[in-house]
Parts: sequence; structure tokens; C-alpha cells
Amino acid sequence: MRFSRLFLLLVVIFGVVLYVYFPLHESAVDTAARDVSVVTSDIGSDVAGYEVVADNFVIPWDIAFLPDGGLLVTERGGALIRVRENGVRHRIMFDDTYHVGEGGLLGVALHPLFKENGFVYLYSTQHSSGGTVNRVERFVFRDANSSTPEITDRTVIIDAIPGAVYHDGGRIAFGPDGYLYITTGDATDPDLAQDKTSLAGKILRVTDDGGIPPDNPFGTAVYSLGHRNPQGIAWDERGALWSTEHGRSGVRSGLDEINKIERGGNYGWPLLQGDDKRDGFVAPALHSGQNTWAPASAVFVGSTLFFGGLRGETLYAYEPDTGILRSFYTSAFGRIRTVRYRSQENALYITTSNRDGRGTPHLGDDKIIRILVEDLRM
Repeated sequence: MRFSRLFLLLVVIFGVVLYVYFPLHESAVDTAARDVSVVTSDIGSDVAGYEVVADNFVIPWDIAFLPDGGLLVTERGGALIRVRENGVRHRIMFDDTYHVGEGGLLGVALHPLFKENGFVYLYSTQHSSGGTVNRVERFVFRDANSSTPEITDRTVIIDAIPGAVYHDGGRIAFGPDGYLYITTGDATDPDLAQDKTSLAGKILRVTDDGGIPPDNPFGTAVYSLGHRNPQGIAWDERGALWSTEHGRSGVRSGLDEINKIERGGNYGWPLLQGDDKRDGFVAPALHSGQNTWAPASAVFVGSTLFFGGLRGETLYAYEPDTGILRSFYTSAFGRIRTVRYRSQENALYITTSNRDGRGTPHLGDDKIIRILVEDLRM
């Protein structure tokens, strides 16, 4: 009897430990190969001011706007989808993508001179005998409109970014300085975020061909460190860099962050969280406290930083000058990952992430949704 009670106690303790430390901000489940329950009514039937521009994606992760008005969409399972303005789609598969948990085909960015060179950059997870890694690669995108688009001239920009089932970062974007910025997670090894020789738990900065900019703070690709799992980067009107970052997980979930990024800045993970302060570290501009946003993107429209919330199921708007955080469409669309801004339309484009094992899929999920900024009551 004593042995049975001791065994039961150990099982309970083990379960609690797993629950506390198992990463819950995002899905650990690949739902592409299994049935999911579907809500048989459309999303947000009582919510005005949005348009579904494309649907029936499987875990869309990022989007890029093409000059002709179309889109490039990454699906975490390894598909790059060209969506034309008339709705016609072309799917390009990357069979070597390692889609497990939060890994897969993630960020996409177009070169600032895309019209001239056709360069497309992709962040993806790969797996080999050496383990799981993330990398950024450059391709040439060719599309004559009348034929199937092609991706050619595969070139590795940066490799050997530590990867794992969780905390793979994945957002990439060109800054106003012409350099490529890359967010990386700690790959579930928090100590790597403080290791300046590791590419994990960092924001990286490289040239368009993978070189090291001469003013990078450590003579490597590392631009800032001490990050847990940043998945949003954006620049404000003054050219300052900001990032959104996933905080801790489990029953202690919360302390998600909005950070103003300084060159060479150390943002504290795993040594500091929330309101913790210490010389030599940069405190967040704002954190979520005991709430969980699970922020997965970032884009500035004027002086307002918009980002999507996965667990928060909300479109958030933060004003750095006032410190005000506003919420829109809470629970209307489910989990929101990417938020992009198309200036020609003054519109936000958001992606849902309801088929990733954490959300409740609605009819037609996942979706890309267009929201006019003027329809948001700021």
C-alpha cells in the first residue's frame, strides 16, 4: 500500500513538472495529418469591418506582398503558395522542411530590390543526423503570370541556427538600413540565449548575401541577445527597431514582452523577466504580466505597433509614446499569428492559426483576413 501511494505521488509530481515547463504558447501537434473538429459556422458573424481574402490554408505562418498585388504565403508544413489577385494559387513544396511542433517553413521576406533581382528569403527548419537546425535561404522567384511560378538558385544565407520542437523564432525582415534581421528562439535551451557564441535566443543582422555588417556589436551575426522566442520585428517612424517576444509557459504562462531593440542589448532571458531590473540588461517597454498574448508578429502603422496574439486570440495595438495597449477582434477569428500592413490600401492583413493543434478551426480555416485601418476605432 505504501509503495502504491508513493508511486502515485511520483506520477502526480512528474505530471505537474511537465505541465509547468512544457511549452504551451504554441502547438506541439502537427494537425495536417489528423482530423480536427470544425466549427460549422463562419468566423465573426457578428463582427463588421473585415474581409476574408483567402482561406483553407493549413497553418499559414507568414505573408509577403508581391508588386502585382498578389501574395506569397508560407505554410508551416513546407509549402510556399503564390496567391494571385484573382484568387488562383500555385503551390511550391519544400520537401526537406522539418515540420514538427513550432518548426517548419516560417518567415518570408522580399529583397528591397525584388522587382530587379527577384530575391525571396525563407526561414525554415531542417533535420539531419546532426540534429535540428534553422536556416535562412535566398531564392530567385520567377513568375510570368501566364505560367507556374518557379523558385530557383537556392543559396544559404545563414545556417546552423539551433532548432528544436519549440522556440524556433522565425521572423525575417529587411530593415531601413538594407540589412536582413532574423529572430531566433532559444531552442528550449535557455542558457543559449546568454551565450554570445550561439545564434539561439537572438536577433541576428546580416547583409543580403549573409555577410556580417561592419558595425555589428560582437563581430558576428548577433545583433541583440537574451531573447526567449521573439517572433515579431518592426521599425517605427524614427527608424528604431522593436520586437515582440513570447514569455514563459505552463501554469506560470505570461510575461510576454514588447522590446525596443538596442544594438548589442541584452534582454535578460533567462536571468530576468517582467519587472526585474539589473545593470547591463534592457527591460521590456511593456510586458503582459500574468496575462498571455503569445505575440507572433509586429508591424508599425504610423506611431502604432500592431501585433497578433495566438493564445490571446486578439489583434493588439500598442502606442509606445503613450504606453496604451488596445485590443481588437478578441476571440472573433481565433488565434492570430502574422500581421502585415499594405500601405497602398491602408489595410492590415492577418493570418489565423487555428489548425495548429491549439485552436478551434472554423469553417474555411486557416484564413487571411483584410482589415482597413480606418475601421479600427483607435
